[in-house]
Amino acid sequence: MTLMCFSHLRWDFVFQRPQHLMSRFAYRQPVTFWEEPLVSGETADAWLELRTPAPQITVATPHLPEGLTDAESQVTLRHLLDAHLSDHAEPLVTWYYTPMMLPFSRHLQAVCTIYDCMDELANFRFAPPQLAELEAELFERADLVFTGGYSLYEAKRARHPAVHAFPSSVDAAHFAAARLPGEDPSDQAELARPRFGFYGVIDERMDLALLAAVADAHPDWSLVLVGPVVKIDPADLPQRPNIAYLGSKAYGELPHYARGWDVALMPFAINPSTQFISPTKTPEYLAAGLPVVSTPIIDVVRHYGMLDAVEIAGNPEAFVAACERALSRARAPADAPWRASADACLADLSWDKVVDAMLALIEEVMTPLPTRHYDYLVVGAGFAGAVMAERLAADGGKRVLVIDRRDHIAGNAYDHYDEAGILVHRYGPHIFHTNSQDIVDYLSRFTRWHPYEHRVLADVDGQQVPMPINRDTLNSLYGLALADEAEAEAFLESQAEPVETIRTSADVVISKVGRHLYETFFQGYTRKQWGMDPSELDKSVTARVPTRTNTDDRYFTDSFQAMPAEGYTAMFAAMLDHPLIDVELGVTFEEVAARVRYDRLVFTGPIDEYFGHRYGKLPYRSLEFRHETRATEWLQPVAVINYPSEAVPYTRITEYKHLTGQSAARTSITYEYPSAEGDPYYPIPRPENAALFKRYEALALGTPDVLFVGRLATYRYYNMDQVVGQALATYRRHMMQLRTAKPAHDIDAIAAE
Repeated sequence: MTLMCFSHLRWDFVFQRPQHLMSRFAYRQPVTFWEEPLVSGETADAWLELRTPAPQITVATPHLPEGLTDAESQVTLRHLLDAHLSDHAEPLVTWYYTPMMLPFSRHLQAVCTIYDCMDELANFRFAPPQLAELEAELFERADLVFTGGYSLYEAKRARHPAVHAFPSSVDAAHFAAARLPGEDPSDQAELARPRFGFYGVIDERMDLALLAAVADAHPDWSLVLVGPVVKIDPADLPQRPNIAYLGSKAYGELPHYARGWDVALMPFAINPSTQFISPTKTPEYLAAGLPVVSTPIIDVVRHYGMLDAVEIAGNPEAFVAACERALSRARAPADAPWRASADACLADLSWDKVVDAMLALIEEVMTPLPTRHYDYLVVGAGFAGAVMAERLAADGGKRVLVIDRRDHIAGNAYDHYDEAGILVHRYGPHIFHTNSQDIVDYLSRFTRWHPYEHRVLADVDGQQVPMPINRDTLNSLYGLALADEAEAEAFLESQAEPVETIRTSADVVISKVGRHLYETFFQGYTRKQWGMDPSELDKSVTARVPTRTNTDDRYFTDSFQAMPAEGYTAMFAAMLDHPLIDVELGVTFEEVAARVRYDRLVFTGPIDEYFGHRYGKLPYRSLEFRHETRATEWLQPVAVINYPSEAVPYTRITEYKHLTGQSAARTSITYEYPSAEGDPYYPIPRPENAALFKRYEALALGTPDVLFVGRLATYRYYNMDQVVGQALATYRRHMMQLRTAKPAHDIDAIAAE
């Protein structure tokens, strides 16, 4: 997980709430702290400055050239942001301290968005006019809203259903160092005692007149102000011999300055900019062992006004009197009761506890509690899962949730229109064919059909010949003139080599057509497709490819051959369009199982994965695809051309317009590359793999209320119609079992044959 923090406060400006929280979140995950951009005439091109002030914290400062419009700046910032996040870990949590950074970041896909509203920024001087509108948008987008104090919580809680107050906390151990002996910082050492100190930002929230009144009332007191001056003219600061402005100091230096003070001051003005503040200074000063004098800031009064250590005064005279009382208190012994009471108040405060509480809320958002109940959870939105879900809902009246780790339905049959307007198959060509009228009738409820008979050519040294092998293939390849099936049969018999016991794919082919045709069409293609020689594979692999003595050049001879008229994805969408079916995509079984209750499970994923690979992984072959659009109307004479030679890295090229019947000026194609890594496509048919599957099948048979359906769940290669038939048969058997009124715990898991 990566936490992306958008802050209007710079990391090195003043160490306060954002730095406290982010430095602690960084113990758990990487944090990027995105600052406001720096604009310079010396910058010709936009760039992102990155630095690492602490482990797992990256401070990102955009640098923009002068002269950009606001719209240009936002586009530039978005590009810098996207480039930065391109190699960061997912999931992403976005954390906003200002809504003003939404315009260039609102597109980010975050698992949790937090608005940490530490101040009412709209009340600050120079607040942008669009801030209110952007804050309203941020409230809509946020999953959680945190506030920097209770008064701010009261102001915001009606605007969002998940507003949580997290007032300023303290690193008590850090500031307790002020109670220990030590040297005074050099720029403070010469200042007279008693000293009344303040650290923090000196801006429009400071009551400058009050500061002058205190200095004038007691010229013998030294007023020490540590911190940057912003948004006000330094010339407006009261200048007195007994007021020292020491400038910004590092967070680590603050206890050393506080050590040399007698009383801590909080001379805030009472105006809109301070209406909702909850200063971190109050608990920090108390942790340093100092008495505090403050103007009546609402959250200070609410949380600390009852302590003897804290004086509250609302006008100059009262403030001076409060300072006098605090000074008297400061001169009490170190174990004075007022310090003990203050320490007790701080005992339960820590930024670590704040972070833990915030993290618990974030985790609730990322892992919501179970709120829904389903009769069936179906894992996988391919043929097996979709058919099971449709039958369970439409025929069985069951409430079903279908999930898939991919971001789409239809499994490997998923198709979509590409940028050329051509319906393409993301995972290679899927050609529907079947001899089962029942399966055709079932699927016809969800689609019209476009008639299509599939034809394939094989490229042999540049010559393209029909595949599967037929009489035309033989005549073209060997320069023959075989006139009928009898002559073709005789030729193949002359080429065939006897094999005593047919065990492997090589045995099947060589025994039928001989070694030359085997090496020409099967050996190289099989080695590429399966990553091993046909002699190492079960006979079922090549037995699926026929050899013909006629001139039928169709790849399949099934009675029904067609493509869904609007595509496979549209057919699946119609299948899953039922009021009892919900679909969630881009999620894993583990994620959903942790938050959804269900009675039974239909699992169409890899069976070994379901059982945690208890006996080891079942091996599969995978595929990689390269999709291209060419500026030509047609590329090849048929939909698919195979490339059996091992010298060619891909196995086939598919041109989709042949499948869809579309007309277009351009054409879209796919190169197919077999791979050992990637999504599981083809179970590898070897005896040891079959034996391993049998061990998993035994586990499945003993798993109540789980139906294992489909190619991956039963570790067999099935055509699409076969998967549909398997799913329909599994559903019928399952419902028959339920109708026998057996208790649920007596119903064995069904592993389809």
